[in-house]
Amino acid sequence: MDQVKERDQYGQETKNRLKRIEGQVRGVLKMMEEEKECKDVVTQLSAARSAMDRAIGYIVARNLESSIKQSQEEDESSEEKIEEAVRMIVKSR
Repeated sequence: MDQVKERDQYGQETKNRLKRIEGQVRGVLKMMEEEKECKDVVTQLSAARSAMDRAIGYIVARNLESSIKQSQEEDESSEEKIEEAVRMIVKSR
């Protein structure tokens, strides 16, 4: 059962988020090929970076929620799971 859980841990919503980011990056490449203005390219890159940051936060939050539920079911402390989540977010910056 753990293997099934691993495959589904990110969910379709998360994958859709990343597909949208992929589309944004492709759009930036097209803008560059079309020699669009620097400020427009940077604006779109900033939007993609912001979307990536939100995706990271969403993934970490979902994982943390799942980990805390599992800790509670196993009557363990959640403190270590929370600290790990914070480290992942800090590392992503």
